[in-house]
Amino acid sequence: MLAILAPGQGSQKPGFLTPWIESDPAAAAKLREWSELIGLDLVHLGTEADQAEITDTANTQPLLVAAGLLAAGKLLGGEAGQRFNDAVGVVAGHSVGELTAAAIAGVLTPEAAVQLAAVRGREMAAACNAEPTTMAAVLGGVEDDVLAAIESAGAWPANRNGAGQIVAAGPVGAIEKLTENAPERARVIPLKVAGAFHTPHMAPAKAALEAVAGDIATADPQRILLSNRDGHSVETGAQALSQLVAQVTSPVRWDACMGTLGDLGVTAVIELPPAGTLTGLAKRALKGVERLNVNTPDDLAAAADLAANEGVQ
Repeated sequence: MLAILAPGQGSQKPGFLTPWIESDPAAAAKLREWSELIGLDLVHLGTEADQAEITDTANTQPLLVAAGLLAAGKLLGGEAGQRFNDAVGVVAGHSVGELTAAAIAGVLTPEAAVQLAAVRGREMAAACNAEPTTMAAVLGGVEDDVLAAIESAGAWPANRNGAGQIVAAGPVGAIEKLTENAPERARVIPLKVAGAFHTPHMAPAKAALEAVAGDIATADPQRILLSNRDGHSVETGAQALSQLVAQVTSPVRWDACMGTLGDLGVTAVIELPPAGTLTGLAKRALKGVERLNVNTPDDLAAAADLAANEGVQ
């Protein structure tokens, strides 16, 4: 079984969409269409914007969802589309990537996914500006000890990524306390982020998403869609949308998602652009599972070959 994974914030680089636009005029047209829909120039952000501009949460989130959907469209709708549709049994996304995954699973239209990403990014950026908060990666250590240290410092385990990596989030003072009192056999690395994502500090963003969610039409998943909430599959479109909204104040349980991928017998994973982070985690957590990063159109041929091999197993 083949899984498609959609990344979250942090791995984007200036110009990462340039190869997609240069190789396919339809990609640029689709980006312009989505840009008009949300009032952001996604073509500029994906080709000409500098690192600071694409690191702005309000820009990053819709840009990442748009990038993932462009690549997924080429995978599932291109010459090898039928092979991919036959081989792909499960989709999952990390943080904002869950919107990408929901669209690939058929829960949301691509337009709805990009629109929700724009609201999510804008409102999470605003919430970050309300008070000084931040995040830090905790690498290594015993999981129970790490979780206890995060709680003791007054922070939250915002991302439980597995493979010995937990990201803590909270007030600046809490993260400083955690850094100064690192759990035994663990390293605490402060992250350059706008604020404490996936914690109660994002409550205003959750409220904003709740306000628009009622106007979003959903459909039930057409393939297995895993939730960041607990790694379990989502059964209905309504459930998926509800959990997508709640996700902004809840921890990302990517460790649980990877556990489910293993339980399902997934034998290969493809990560959408900007790819590399999730396949890196899979390398350590899903032993023996084949991994492929799709970062440019040049990677599509290898992805098609992988899908073909999965189809004959």
